[in-house]
Amino acid sequence: MQEKKAKTAVLLPCYNEEITIGKVVRDFKAALPGADVYVYDNNSTDRTAEIATAEGATVRKEPRQGKGNVIRAMFEDIDADVYVMADGDDTYPADAAPVMVAKILEGYDMVIGDRLSSTYFQENKRPFHNFGNRLVRGSINGLFGAHVTDIMTGYRAFSFGFVKTYPVLSRGFEIETEMTIHSLNNNLRLYEMPIQYRDRPAGSVSKLNTVGDGVKVMSTIFRMIREYKPLPFFGGLGSIIGIIGIILCGQVASEFWATGMVARFPTLIGAVMLVIAGLLLIVAGIILDVMAKNDRKTFILEANRFAYLKRHLADRR
Repeated sequence: MQEKKAKTAVLLPCYNEEITIGKVVRDFKAALPGADVYVYDNNSTDRTAEIATAEGATVRKEPRQGKGNVIRAMFEDIDADVYVMADGDDTYPADAAPVMVAKILEGYDMVIGDRLSSTYFQENKRPFHNFGNRLVRGSINGLFGAHVTDIMTGYRAFSFGFVKTYPVLSRGFEIETEMTIHSLNNNLRLYEMPIQYRDRPAGSVSKLNTVGDGVKVMSTIFRMIREYKPLPFFGGLGSIIGIIGIILCGQVASEFWATGMVARFPTLIGAVMLVIAGLLLIVAGIILDVMAKNDRKTFILEANRFAYLKRHLADRR
């Protein structure tokens, strides 16, 4: 019996990309001839949807503004064996897509198109973006003990299982950071491959707000560290507060041994409260860490059950 050919979907979230979307659709159709190309128009005010339709893409509308909302709709609506996600701004090379698809078919859950190991820092003319990429990469790799080079790339490929079990929570451009943290936390199979990044062509304007979106990304990291790594988060905070309390208690105690009197009762009361607060935070971190580990176990069980059901349905066809 001949093995069924894998179904591939190219996902292109777009907002006002009329200058580049036509070329992007053509490039992916040439690189992946059998793939279905989907363009999700996120309230564009230009001819993005019209041009994408003329080039043969399937165009759908997503009224909730924000890249995270668009990806949530894509993952919910589209069924395929392999998904390739890119931007509609012609910054990512479509000719890398076949290798990414092949890696997913080998068994990887997510393939990351690594811009930072190739031409990103030469092509990107926004120095604060470069700084932000380094900051985010160092923070996440340090916390999870990982070695991912490009945390925030928008060029990725996914398996069917990843797409259907990944809970999209972010609404905006912080979605890529969330994807990476989710994958590292749940020990998914990642493959990172360098790609040749190029800056936007003349006339194409970036939708990223360096300060605003940077704050959102950092707040996402902060939130996910709190949720995924509660023991280091709350334990570290509790330790700092507790140590301050102990130092203040030590100062009051040394004065007591020297004079036989407690001259600074407010300091003593505050110091004891700091020690208690620190201990409570450490205990909360331990409890939440157990809960986070149980959540990871639940995710693995649900992912295994989902994979079994997918195989069972495929065998019945």
